[in-house]
Amino acid sequence: MPPKFDFAHTTQLDNVELLTSRPSRIDFDAGDGLHLVVEAHAPGVFRLRCGEANHLTDDKPGARARAVAEMLLARQEAVGEATIVPRDDGDGWRIAQGDVVLELRSNPVRVALYRNEDRVFESEVSAHAPAFGHNALDQAEDAVWTAGFTLQSDERVFGLGETPGDLNRREESVVSDDPEHRALPLAWSPRGWGVYVNTMRRVEHSVGVAPTDSAYVLTVDDAVLDLFLFVGEPGEILNQYTALTGRAGQPSLWAMGVWLQQASGEMPTETAALVARMRENQIPVDAVTLAQPAAWGFQADKTVFEWDTQRFPGAKQMLALFHKHNVHVAASGFPGVLKTSPLFEELEDRGWLLTKDDGSAQVFDGNTATSGQPYGLLDLTYRDIYNLWVERHRQLVEDGLDAPACDAQIAIPDGVTARNGETGPALRSMYPLLVRRALFDAVAGLKVPPEGVVPSSDLFPAAQRLPWQVGPQVENSWEGLRHTLRTALSIGASGLPVQVHGIGSASRDRAGMTPELYLRWLTAGVFSSNFSFQGVEGLMPWDFGEDTLAQAKTWLQWRYRLVPYVLGAIEDSARTGLPVQRSMALSFPNDPHAHDWDLQYLLGPALLVAPVTEPGKQVRVYLPKGDAWWDLNTGHRYEGGTTWTIECELGQFPVFGREGHMLCLGPAAQHTGEFNSARILDEVWMFGMPVHNPVVMRNKIRVMQMQGSSYIKGLEGLRISPSEGLEVKRRGAEVRISRAR
Repeated sequence: MPPKFDFAHTTQLDNVELLTSRPSRIDFDAGDGLHLVVEAHAPGVFRLRCGEANHLTDDKPGARARAVAEMLLARQEAVGEATIVPRDDGDGWRIAQGDVVLELRSNPVRVALYRNEDRVFESEVSAHAPAFGHNALDQAEDAVWTAGFTLQSDERVFGLGETPGDLNRREESVVSDDPEHRALPLAWSPRGWGVYVNTMRRVEHSVGVAPTDSAYVLTVDDAVLDLFLFVGEPGEILNQYTALTGRAGQPSLWAMGVWLQQASGEMPTETAALVARMRENQIPVDAVTLAQPAAWGFQADKTVFEWDTQRFPGAKQMLALFHKHNVHVAASGFPGVLKTSPLFEELEDRGWLLTKDDGSAQVFDGNTATSGQPYGLLDLTYRDIYNLWVERHRQLVEDGLDAPACDAQIAIPDGVTARNGETGPALRSMYPLLVRRALFDAVAGLKVPPEGVVPSSDLFPAAQRLPWQVGPQVENSWEGLRHTLRTALSIGASGLPVQVHGIGSASRDRAGMTPELYLRWLTAGVFSSNFSFQGVEGLMPWDFGEDTLAQAKTWLQWRYRLVPYVLGAIEDSARTGLPVQRSMALSFPNDPHAHDWDLQYLLGPALLVAPVTEPGKQVRVYLPKGDAWWDLNTGHRYEGGTTWTIECELGQFPVFGREGHMLCLGPAAQHTGEFNSARILDEVWMFGMPVHNPVVMRNKIRVMQMQGSSYIKGLEGLRISPSEGLEVKRRGAEVRISRAR
């Protein structure tokens, strides 16, 4: 647990004096040797740093400090410009970037953020939540800071990582380096503000937690308090946040197809036989994830990888066996060295493993990846070891592995130290980041833009840079379905673009998985970022009878038809930071009633999905105000701001097209290798008069409006399905959509 803040020894910042002012940076003296620096980091983004003056100088940082800074920030330099003027009453300053203003006042020091003169965020000033509090500890590099911000009584706060419950994080305390908290560092409110704490060290986010029920209090264990404050709509905040901290690389096309999770203890030949059965039953599949334990590890006496020879006596032949079925392979490694291996002692002597206070290597209890055997962890903070880890995995990729996977979010004890001095919370936060970044470096190689997937369930600062997030293990129940949907929407609210949902869980009791639940779960997966079958008896489509199998085939055809749209939404994430599955609060911040429907979501910008998460055929659906919505099942048009009860048979699913948008569909397929890359699209559905350019992979479709009609280029050779009341006229390479006469 984080140390309690000692109010008895707190320095409350009471006064600041202006020192220097430049367009992008303004320096203040905060007394007692402390400085406060305000940067206009980007339009709508202010950076506040407070600490001892020597920590805030412009001197070039050392190589290690630069490396850590680059882990957190993709854009280091401020790119905004601000003007500063004294407040009219003489108490403080107004620092403006266009219509966004940060107001800084003294007695005590506090801030307020304004957008178009509307105050959206302000410091809390109370006995339990000082606006800015500082507690200097014994060591010069240590300190504890607090920052308190007022929350309105009905204000909801989103982000901060994964949650299976209410997406609103009010009345929760989230600790950044506790693996059980599944934390991510961005918080935001539909009111129009966002906060990101830029540190690898421990941060506790207390969001309306007693005794500060009306405040969001940050407690930061670092020498410098480093906050980024965002102003704007939630979509604008995610855009600026991911531009600041980094955006996801591009996934491979094959990763968009259906995945299959290998059963634990199964041999590759058995899994290949299951793939063949899927092909015979016309169940599409593109990728297999091999089960734990780790598929490879270091040789007993060399830092060279070898596959587990008992499970994979011929690794290249095994990979070729799957590739013959047009199936790609993901498999897990682990950055551990078994304690019983002669290599452990050698690497311990070299200082290549994480160490205890006495200099000996820390020995960790065994886990699933190591088959329960104790191990030491490679010190990936040391560049030579990091590069070795990259190169060894790059060789696996060159030998035919498609995606190295790894879960490495480990509760590293306090007192365990890396070669470069990282320890405690900073090491716990940094380690999974380094593991996954190294694997993505191995997969992406020198591709521009970087492309590939690294499946992992780990969460850490800047996790959104590294695709492919694996969903949680959940119960095979309706609650399990709700759980996996909420985790996807909660990490999406924190900037992660994709979660791969498991269709049930092989590690949980399968008795609760009924045919009805299975089809609802599968359909929710079809209309999501992506999903994975669990390759065990009781969780495959044919286990529920012929009717269920037939309906599953139909929905799986839909999945492949949706691939161009979903991949387009992922490409959009790389430009805007918006996730594929977007919560109601993220998508409709100005419709508070929509926020109550926290299991509904937008899939990309054009489709509203209201997943069926309870038994029965009747589903309550809220259609947000501001747009009209077109039912994909019936073609019926509904006005926004309305609630409906929809009759939904097992062969139907509540999905609605957003007026003014288009849905670009590809062909049905058994795997993405059947796609014609020169003709990836097959059909276009229109929801009312097209206004927006469609989101679709490699998008070259453009919409222009003129005199009440829409003129579209890029639809050559495609079937066009307009909404009722519209007519289509083709004029060479251009399509005109107009009202039917």
